[in-house]
Amino acid sequence: MTSFKIDADIKVRWDEGQSSYSPGNPEELALIAIDLLVRELGNKAAQQFIGQVFEKYSHPTAAHP
Repeated sequence: MTSFKIDADIKVRWDEGQSSYSPGNPEELALIAIDLLVRELGNKAAQQFIGQVFEKYSHPTAAHP
C-alpha cells in the first residue's frame, strides 16, 4: 500500500459564512468532501451519489482483485 500526505488548503464560502479545511490524508479529505456533498445535496441524494461510487469499485478487476 502506498503512503502519501495531502497538502491542501480548501476554502468554502456560502451564504451563511465560510469554512477552511486542511486535510492531511485521504480519510480527512473524504470526510470533508462527504460533509460538503451532504450539505449541498441533502442526506438521501448524497447517499445515492456515494452509492454510485461504491458500485463503480464493487466489481474486482485484474488490477484490483
